[in-house]
Amino acid sequence: MELFSKDRIGGVLLLAFCIAYAVLSQRITLLPFQANVAFHARTMPEVLSVLGIGLSLLVIVFPGSDERPRFAGFNWTQGFLFLILMSAYGFTVRPLGFIVSTSAFLMIGFALLGERSAWKLVVVAVPVVVGFWFMMTQGLDVFIEPLPAFMRED
Repeated sequence: MELFSKDRIGGVLLLAFCIAYAVLSQRITLLPFQANVAFHARTMPEVLSVLGIGLSLLVIVFPGSDERPRFAGFNWTQGFLFLILMSAYGFTVRPLGFIVSTSAFLMIGFALLGERSAWKLVVVAVPVVVGFWFMMTQGLDVFIEPLPAFMRED
């Protein structure tokens, strides 16, 4: 039985994530009338974190394989570039608005994955983002700022 198998390492990482998620879910403030109700803003995060902790413990105790992790053969540069892209998206979504920043995020991400046709990048990314924005704002009544700050009427 391998102590540091791929499954066990994944289980430990998942366990750490679920514990952090559980701790952070307790920071969700409840309104006074939600204190004694069965379902409130913390319910789903609490349930998900308990399920995640339980499943990760099962993976740690009963791993599916004893295969050791290997680090060769992965495209680490591309992974690092995606981390930078996701961080840049987080910083640009408010000042550039959802539609511009998310469309740029998808187009650059597709380009990093190998798509070279600019036409395809625009035709795929922009309608998906506009459609998602429309669903969220009109269907679910969630406000998402669509435009860059300099184009807004504040």
